[in-house]
Amino acid sequence: MSDLMTAAVTKPGAYKAVAARGKDTGQRIRLLSYNIQAGISTGRYRHYITHSWKHVLPHAQRFSNLDRIARLISDYDVVGLQEVDAGSMRSGYVNLTQYLSEKSGLQFWYDQTNRRIGRLTSHSTGVLSRIQPAEIIEHRLPGRIPGRGVLFVRYGSKRDPLIVLIMHLALGKRARIRQLDYVSEIVNEYRHVILMGDLNCHSNSSEMDFLINRTMMSEPFHGLDTFPSWRPQHNIDHILVTPTLHVDRVKVLNYSLSDHLPIEMEIIVPDSIHMAG
Repeated sequence: MSDLMTAAVTKPGAYKAVAARGKDTGQRIRLLSYNIQAGISTGRYRHYITHSWKHVLPHAQRFSNLDRIARLISDYDVVGLQEVDAGSMRSGYVNLTQYLSEKSGLQFWYDQTNRRIGRLTSHSTGVLSRIQPAEIIEHRLPGRIPGRGVLFVRYGSKRDPLIVLIMHLALGKRARIRQLDYVSEIVNEYRHVILMGDLNCHSNSSEMDFLINRTMMSEPFHGLDTFPSWRPQHNIDHILVTPTLHVDRVKVLNYSLSDHLPIEMEIIVPDSIHMAG
């Protein structure tokens, strides 16, 4: 794929081996996917109107809310974030992925800026990790309206890696199909893959059928509603895995710190994958 942009890990440091060995085989890894809506707490549909100014202007509550998010995510090994700000006027020019890394103790972080609106907003997707990634690559996803991407995070050797893909797909169905077609090509190059994010479509949608039919990925549990956070009725946030990864648990967490609820998964990876990279 000619349009890949290789990027270095932003916060290097010593690897901490904190994940325990499972009774089965391999390393046990705790995953979390969370659309954090740039740190904005939304508890009613009317807040999209009354709180709309928070999407372009700084406010003190953003960081108290982010501190609560940091306490939540500190228990996980790999966290995929959507709707983060890479440092613009609305965030007080603070990179929110870096902020959450420092507050949560997940020392390895990287973010991909997908869309900028002048100095007002800088929309990004982020990864936080307790384990040092071996490589991170930014992919730009196709779409009539640019501004969507997928973060490719590799753990372990190039010969037998674990790949984590973090994304936030488009609102339109046709664009989502194009984007998942692109992502399917990446997935099919590897044996051990985790795909997580706000996919803006349900488990039983034609888009998810398209992805599953094109790859060997599966969603262990269907119908886990994450949106809206105050009355979840739609399952548009997902974590999918390839068959080589043993899934122990999948759960939606009742933490209404955004307009989405976070979804967690605990997996066991094969012994052949050396996560420290």
